[in-house]
Amino acid sequence: MKDLYFPVMAEITGVKQLSPMEKLFEITLPGGVDLEHDPGQFVELSLFGVGEAPFSVSSSPTRKGTFELGIRNVGMLTDVLHRMEAGEKVGIRGPFGSGFNVDDFKGKDVMIVAGGIGLVPVRSLINYVLDNRDDFGRLIILYGSKTDKDLLFTDELQQWTDDPKVEYHVTVDSGSDDWTGNTGVITTMIPGLDLDLENTKCVIVGPPIMYRFVLLSLNSKGMPEENIYMSLERRMKCGVGKCGHCQINSSYVCQDGPVYHYPDLADLQEAL
Repeated sequence: MKDLYFPVMAEITGVKQLSPMEKLFEITLPGGVDLEHDPGQFVELSLFGVGEAPFSVSSSPTRKGTFELGIRNVGMLTDVLHRMEAGEKVGIRGPFGSGFNVDDFKGKDVMIVAGGIGLVPVRSLINYVLDNRDDFGRLIILYGSKTDKDLLFTDELQQWTDDPKVEYHVTVDSGSDDWTGNTGVITTMIPGLDLDLENTKCVIVGPPIMYRFVLLSLNSKGMPEENIYMSLERRMKCGVGKCGHCQINSSYVCQDGPVYHYPDLADLQEAL
């Protein structure tokens, strides 16, 4: 985008129901130009007369012509957005923030630990790795959800299950009568993993309560701190470090994050 503060009018070109609370919106910018984002970045979406809010880009930059936003219906703006259909217009600013340094991941094993709606932003990185599969080592995905009815991107989850080049593990806190998979919190899947710890880059994205326990489990496993990356998407508002809404000590999440290298979080422990 040429202007940080002025949104361009983009078109909703697809809407897909992911779960009872989440929808996936396909967005096309004017002229079909690419967003040119990095995995892990976000955009500001505005509905005139309603408001503006930040949302993670869920699609990989390797998928050209459109981009995707996975959005949970939790407030006034998202309620209006969830009632919109293909062909309607939204304002878009961005992309903003610091994403994953994919060049730093190349040649390494990539381990994803995603909890709940945290799968939405990290899906961009997962699909980037899948679209450039020869550039990376093992792809290990741990996904945890409250229930099996809340699982997102179920068609893609099945593709990961069937793909011999993906090591996919899923668990739910509480399963329905139809659930035959693993039951338990996401950390129960970490001890049994056979990892090349020095050669594995680990990405954690999920609800704040999850981070502390995943970090403890990785520490017990012997994962080097310098190999851990986290996304702290929370409290963001303006996207450009002006409103201070996302400030944690000396850091603005909308600029320094949302993706952080774990060793850089030493003075931001309250964020975890």
